[in-house]
Amino acid sequence: MKSAILWVFLGLMLSACKQSDPEDVLGRDKDVVTFSGRKWDIKSGYNGPGPNTFSKEYENVWVDEKGYLHMAIRKHDDGNWYSSEVISQDNLGYGTYAFTIQGNPLEFASNVVLGLFTWDNNTFFEQANSEVDIEFSKWGIASDRNPLTTSVQPVFFGTYYAERSKQHVIDSTLIQGVSTHIFTWTDTLITWKSFRGEDWRNATPFTTWQFDLDHPPRIKYENGNQSVPIVIPAPGATTNARINFWTLTNVAQGPSDGKEHEIVIRKFEYVPL
Repeated sequence: MKSAILWVFLGLMLSACKQSDPEDVLGRDKDVVTFSGRKWDIKSGYNGPGPNTFSKEYENVWVDEKGYLHMAIRKHDDGNWYSSEVISQDNLGYGTYAFTIQGNPLEFASNVVLGLFTWDNNTFFEQANSEVDIEFSKWGIASDRNPLTTSVQPVFFGTYYAERSKQHVIDSTLIQGVSTHIFTWTDTLITWKSFRGEDWRNATPFTTWQFDLDHPPRIKYENGNQSVPIVIPAPGATTNARINFWTLTNVAQGPSDGKEHEIVIRKFEYVPL
């Protein structure tokens, strides 16, 4: 009898100590991930940029024991490729946005894009969706050794406005490992800077670019609609920070090299003006 009671007691103890689903213990709660002290909605479904299908599954978006966010482009058991995107629940505005990444964008397939940016679903007509971008991609050119691009939208929606985007020519070793990429957004000036490591406040940037009001206003054309002419877009009431990892238009089959891809976002910081 004592032996039976002991086994029941041990069974209860083991059940109580059983680890929860990793989605719950490492920053995931259903379709929301907690990262850098903020809650981010996990995008899912077939939509832009793309065409891509975005996944909310744990194998595409998760947080590790160090609090780092992992995002992946994966081929699932159904044979289809799935990209990943997270959207901050906080509404953000003018200020400094800092993204610390860990990885090597030079190893991305030629059609893979990592986007670090702002967006607003409700400001298309007045502010071209309030989009400011940092992107890593070879844009379909496998031999490209300069995958860092910074932009303020609209850049290429039917007409290409070259002055609104900058491809940075840098020593490629500077974006391997850990690097931090920031932009400071004001109503008269946007400044982008990139740094080695995490300490962007006390370090010297290895590249920088600015965009001011001296540039001509441009119109965003999309799906038969057009915005008003814009120089520097303003944030709206529902502007947020976003991070996405996806493949370029017309390549919904996944990365051009046929391999799964993963990127680590170590930290996100927002410092309002």
